[in-house]
Amino acid sequence: MTRVGGLSYGWVIVAAGMLMTCIAMGSMFSLAVFLQPMSEDTGWSRTGISTAMTIDFLAMGFSAFAWGAISDRHGARIVVLLGSLLLGLGLVLASRATSLLEFQLLFGLIIGMAAGAFYAPMMAVASGWFEHNRALAVALVSAGLGMGPLTVAPFARWLITNYDWRPAMLVVGVTAWILLIPAALLIRRPPVILEVNPPAPSVATPVAAIAPEPRMSAGEALRTPQFAALALAHFACCAAHSGPIFHMVAFAVGCGLPAMVAVSVYSLAGLSGLGGRLLLGVLSDRLGAKPVLVAGLVVQALGAGAYLFVRELGELYALSIVFGIAYGGVMPLYAILARDYFGAHIMGTMFGAISALASLGMAFGPWAGGWVFDTYASYSWLYIGSFSVGLAAVAVALTFKPVPAAAKLRAAT
Repeated sequence: MTRVGGLSYGWVIVAAGMLMTCIAMGSMFSLAVFLQPMSEDTGWSRTGISTAMTIDFLAMGFSAFAWGAISDRHGARIVVLLGSLLLGLGLVLASRATSLLEFQLLFGLIIGMAAGAFYAPMMAVASGWFEHNRALAVALVSAGLGMGPLTVAPFARWLITNYDWRPAMLVVGVTAWILLIPAALLIRRPPVILEVNPPAPSVATPVAAIAPEPRMSAGEALRTPQFAALALAHFACCAAHSGPIFHMVAFAVGCGLPAMVAVSVYSLAGLSGLGGRLLLGVLSDRLGAKPVLVAGLVVQALGAGAYLFVRELGELYALSIVFGIAYGGVMPLYAILARDYFGAHIMGTMFGAISALASLGMAFGPWAGGWVFDTYASYSWLYIGSFSVGLAAVAVALTFKPVPAAAKLRAAT
């Protein structure tokens, strides 16, 4: 592995990936902080503003597959560089929007396309840099998603309090350019590891058992039941948690909390998601990714349903910790299962396709939460629906078959 000053360059990739996923997803999810002040200033409905987030996830989903395929062919650097340019552009233009439709298109389409350029390509390139500690590396890149609410959201709230929402969104966009473009230039392709002297088969192991099998093409992999199980589980998982996450600040304000305190509830969930990614990543190395994924999905479903019963600040903080650990911890496990089953050569394409389905799930929650609140002046039905969909994610995840024994043997040898 390439080393820089005694440090494996893979860890530089991981650090850059953490920064990029943090800023990209944090900027997109900062709409949760902008929701209430935008609605009060412009008169736009929460459903209308939340629809921009739905468009975000639809655009991110459709673009993630294309970005993943491009990164497999041309490398991740060009992909994340283009994503960095688009992200800042979308935020700057959206800050000047004069109508709800204009805002929905600018914030939704441009930022959604930009966000799709980071997660799947960076998860794929980071996994390629490591033979050991791969689960930890992938979990750390994914941890950037959890750092967004912890960093970008309070920064955006402070800007809104002092300068109003339009200057705040403009500054977030410019800051994204300043941080992301240099980080994108650090990205390199993972090294190709060649076995000059491969180990000879032991007497007890038949040669046929360790002979390399033909590698699946992306087209073949997309038709496997394993892809269907991972993609559908990720879809239901994200549909279950996206609504409660996006409307967490508005729900906390509705419980009588001041705006900055409500943001702290949201930030605590993000911090817990960061810890959950590390915790579940380490557990998956020891216990296997599938059982850890199933357990995390169970806790996530129960956490979503628990919002029906909490109102006090202490209760909200406690639930943010549990819910954040669960929804954050399961996210990198899909990438680990995808790489183990489909291999590194099509990782960008496959995880991009899985992420595309996940983004469709993420698209549903913000809009559904806004519609539920505008219709019933309460989020109760959102949490009932999230609990039900979360249980469906558990059921689908249980159908995923483990990595074939031959693949495990090749990895071991």
